[in-house]
Amino acid sequence: WRRRTPVAANRAMQNGQPVEMTRREFHLLRALAARPNQVLSRDELLDAVVGEGVYITNRVIDNHIVGLRAKIERDPASPQHLITVRGVGYKWVT
Repeated sequence: WRRRTPVAANRAMQNGQPVEMTRREFHLLRALAARPNQVLSRDELLDAVVGEGVYITNRVIDNHIVGLRAKIERDPASPQHLITVRGVGYKWVT
């Protein structure tokens, strides 16, 4: 999984094909991929996606994770890369 387009394009390449995603999904993926195999809390991801000082529920992250999994995982119900760490947050597994 590698990003081959400018960040502003909000898309990544998977198996040679572009994966279109929302701006927030892209920023979420970028934040997770920047720290592979490390768990990031929902609050850390929220800061990366919408910025510090923005007060919305961190459950927004969960909704974006669902959408992102549908776009990048072979089986979103059994993800191989975008992993939930129960009670903590999420991690990107390479």
